[in-house]
Amino acid sequence: MIKKIAPSLLAADFANLQRDIEMVNQSEADWFHLDIMDGVFVPNISFGMPVVKAISNHAKKILDVHLMIVDPDRYIQTFAELCASFLTVHYEACNHLHRTVQAIKSSGMQAGVALNPHTSVQLLESIIQEIDLVCVMSVNPGFGGQSFIENTYQKVADLRELIEKKNATTLIEIDGGVSSANARKLITAGADVLVAGSFVFGSDDPITTIQNLKKEIA
Repeated sequence: MIKKIAPSLLAADFANLQRDIEMVNQSEADWFHLDIMDGVFVPNISFGMPVVKAISNHAKKILDVHLMIVDPDRYIQTFAELCASFLTVHYEACNHLHRTVQAIKSSGMQAGVALNPHTSVQLLESIIQEIDLVCVMSVNPGFGGQSFIENTYQKVADLRELIEKKNATTLIEIDGGVSSANARKLITAGADVLVAGSFVFGSDDPITTIQNLKKEIA
């Protein structure tokens, strides 16, 4: 399958958000990645529903929403109404993961499960066939611009092995510290979707940066 790039709007210029959304629309990027943080599950607050609604009004590509929040079940229907295509919840935040995944699917979205760096991929063995996407955190969640955790490569390889063993079609997404220095190695390890925030929006020419990343993983 074609490997995907999902720029993270957490790293965009919020004073010029529409400009940055239009840039992603015009680029070779595949998805928008939206990190929703509540200041409880992670030590940061990002943005909420009004901003997601504003983004959805201008975005012309898939909205990949990543909930870094406690009790995500409360907001499943809300994000469905905000036109999210993928809704990802954290394994660590869900008391009844299967129920949450089924609720996401019943709302018409594809279901993702995110794993913090310390969380083993083997914990998903019994549910991997129900999940559309696993988001492997390659930094500790909560802030952009962190250094990439090198153990991620092995974690991705282990997850790819589990997916194949279970004959699942789950996508593997990498979130955190993605750049041209590790993109190809992540794809080789088994990743399908790379989330890039600071590397894209912090560059002098984001459209060219995205284009070069796409070439890197083709």
